[in-house]
Amino acid sequence: MGQTIIEKIISAHSDSPVYQGEIAVVTVDSVMASDTTAPLTIKAFEEMGGKKVWDPHKVVLVIDHASPAPNERIANLHTMMREFAKEQDVKLYDVGDGICHQLMIENNHVKPGELVLGADSHTCTYGALGAFATGVGSTDLAGVLLTGKTWVKVPETIKIELKGSLQPGVSAKDLILSLVGKLGIEGATYKAIEYTGEAIEPLTLDSRMTIANMSIEMGAKAGFVSTKGLQLGYDFEHIEADSDAKYDQVIEVDVSELEPQVSIPHSPDDVKSISEVIDIPIQQAFLGSCTNGRLEDLHEAANILKGKKIHPDVRMLIAPASKQVYLQALKDGTVEILTAAGCTFLTSGCGPCVGTHLGVPGKEEGVISSSNRNFKGRMGNPESKVYLGSPAVVAATALHGKITDPRKVNVEGVFQ
Repeated sequence: MGQTIIEKIISAHSDSPVYQGEIAVVTVDSVMASDTTAPLTIKAFEEMGGKKVWDPHKVVLVIDHASPAPNERIANLHTMMREFAKEQDVKLYDVGDGICHQLMIENNHVKPGELVLGADSHTCTYGALGAFATGVGSTDLAGVLLTGKTWVKVPETIKIELKGSLQPGVSAKDLILSLVGKLGIEGATYKAIEYTGEAIEPLTLDSRMTIANMSIEMGAKAGFVSTKGLQLGYDFEHIEADSDAKYDQVIEVDVSELEPQVSIPHSPDDVKSISEVIDIPIQQAFLGSCTNGRLEDLHEAANILKGKKIHPDVRMLIAPASKQVYLQALKDGTVEILTAAGCTFLTSGCGPCVGTHLGVPGKEEGVISSSNRNFKGRMGNPESKVYLGSPAVVAATALHGKITDPRKVNVEGVFQ
């Protein structure tokens, strides 16, 4: 019987071929935990009697969610992570290095065909380069630190065939928001999603990461973006599903007529075309997160804001996905363009997205964000209203002080 891509990857890490619904014991290629989950993982590891991790070269710890530490309690948790990393000789990315999912791909801690676990729900981002990656709990990850293995239930797969091509001013973020709106936040619960079709092939790795990242917003266990057309700078094996693979469902979508999308408060799947939400006032704009903080995203904003000033009633905050992204943006002039427009750059990290610090909105304030979630209180204040959009929508909205269609803005096009 034919296999889906996810079934093939899990089988390659198991003792025998496996199919949807089956339980498999698998070897793990690498693991990751951030400062929200690593302290619990370390504690569980020690309670299990752990003395040495199974392979220090395959373990990554990242301080990014509350970075730099906003209070004494979190500072002590960071210290705990640093001490464990030294003791175990594992890789630690410290304050300002970047967001965990960006760093894992940027620094080749995950590659196509691998099986990777992370104690964070957006670990599914790594499906952008053809890996099976999923989020697990801290205790489960502690078990992997001991053994290098875990068990998984092989998920059913939803295949989404994306036809046509995105029109100018419409990005991968608009595409994935539209899909989240179609399937809903429970539409793919404990299933995998294969994104394939002609609309995928021209997309950059940055754009593919955005799509894979928000698979979890549909409840998916993992998201796999077709590696056709993908450029990684090194050779890799393209994985194809078998022609007779069994899918839970197959969905065909023509993206040619798609317009910019906006997710309105207070759920990622409450998605509207931008024409339905035009002119809603906004007081804060946020560009960043593991969804849209990469160089491509900063370029989208710079194209719109070059030579202009953001609205006087708007604060626009930018947190690059990593220090490397920030340095690239410094080198090519992006930082200068955005700073001159009135934007404020923050430490590379997750603070504004998860509401720990560095940008908590005020009561009744409207926020336009390039992140992935807008549940009530997500950015730190349950009395604010968070809208999700692409980097272009965020920049255009910051420019005018109200939700704005980026296709209506005069674009410099310096980073086309």
